[in-house]
Amino acid sequence: MKKADIGLIGLAVMGENLVMNMESKGFTVAVYNRTTEKVDKFVEGRAKGHNIVGCHSLEELKDALSTPRKVMLMVKAGQAVDEYIEKLLAILEPGDVIIDGGNSHFPDTIRRTALVESKGLLYIGTGVSGGEEGALKGPSMMPGGSPAAWPLVKPIFQAICAKVEGDVPCCDWVGENGAGHFVKMVHNGIEYGDMQLICEAYQLLKDVLGLSAGEMNEIFADWNKGELDSYLIEITRDILGFKDTDGSALVDKILDTAGQKGTGKWTAIAALDEGQPLTLIGEAVFARCLSAIKEERVTAAKAFPRTIPAYEGDKAALVESIRKALYASKIVSYAQGYSLMRAAAKTYGWNLNYGGVALMWRGGCIIRSVFLGKIKEAFDRDPALSNLLLDPYFTETVKGCVPAWRKVVAAAVERGVPVPAMSSALAYFDGYTSERLPANLLQAQRDYFGAHTYERVDQPRGQFFHTNWTGEGGDTAASTYTV
Repeated sequence: MKKADIGLIGLAVMGENLVMNMESKGFTVAVYNRTTEKVDKFVEGRAKGHNIVGCHSLEELKDALSTPRKVMLMVKAGQAVDEYIEKLLAILEPGDVIIDGGNSHFPDTIRRTALVESKGLLYIGTGVSGGEEGALKGPSMMPGGSPAAWPLVKPIFQAICAKVEGDVPCCDWVGENGAGHFVKMVHNGIEYGDMQLICEAYQLLKDVLGLSAGEMNEIFADWNKGELDSYLIEITRDILGFKDTDGSALVDKILDTAGQKGTGKWTAIAALDEGQPLTLIGEAVFARCLSAIKEERVTAAKAFPRTIPAYEGDKAALVESIRKALYASKIVSYAQGYSLMRAAAKTYGWNLNYGGVALMWRGGCIIRSVFLGKIKEAFDRDPALSNLLLDPYFTETVKGCVPAWRKVVAAAVERGVPVPAMSSALAYFDGYTSERLPANLLQAQRDYFGAHTYERVDQPRGQFFHTNWTGEGGDTAASTYTV
């Protein structure tokens, strides 16, 4: 019997659909699951008649694979991945490849790559985005790890991933060790930001303008035809148009508490570690945390009652302003995400292709949008671009949105409608485009109480000074450091 091209462990939703995707592209797949009943059910059910080999042990999986063997883990991130790696290292041979396709934290992937390579095997940690549908029809894939492993898995990965512009694959090599999972993590952080921004636009349309779900459905349908054309705008349109069994909008009946799995939090933590102002994504994470304390919010709403005054101005004009505010904030979200990737690449020695990352995100993934093509073009123009806001296209676009953006944030603040992501994006923009910020006073305060020193505007950068502010301190200054 022909040996399988790849093995996959973990037949949950993503794993099962990836297997069907691989098989549909001409690959034979060997499968294993911790509960072997699931293997039998899959092979005898959905996979029946397909080139899929069911295995009841890891040894059986190993024997079913052609060499060098490629084994993909689609199991819960964390301890389960480490346990399977240990088991596989005990039975696989040098040159074989272990692939982690879950949402692993990138430091774990850095550690695992080193471990697997020390045993003579190869390792790939790949981000897989697109959910159930993406896994089956073509996800966005972001592989990193052992460079020598890439040629071995490239034909499979680029066959099963999403395609844009005809046949350009939404999958390419990202970089060494944890680079793939880092980029996937940032993708998820941006996803948090995009979703929160859309929700804030929805709340403004609903609470300030008093629009119904049906009216908003039409607005989002219109927005999806222009600059905001994207998967998330598209599904928001569909959600707003979806009716419950009684004919009313289902969205209005869904409890306003949001869940999260941690990748947004990891992105915010990574930004703090790198000293990068990832403010919008941080606010998006905190907005989910705030939504989760529903009972407290109900109590607080009674303690601080307010009514949102009706909007007296031109409603159509405000709808357009909200669209512009959403677009400008979205640009900031990506600008922050790309700045984080650039900082991390320097820290970890990754040679990231930023335009290539945008291309990987063009199709298959949750944040796929027309807008990403503009990011690709920006990095084509200047591969060393330090911030998206400085690209000519984005500079002019944001300039055209700023008046509407300010109007929307002001209208929200005046009426008590929370727009944490949209307002933090504007604050970042105003800070980033300010030649002078009040950090001179802050540094003086630090020097006053902790002798942390300061630089002077009338002296070259890199020279540090300390002042005896009280007349009672000494001349000793604290060492300078950055976090």
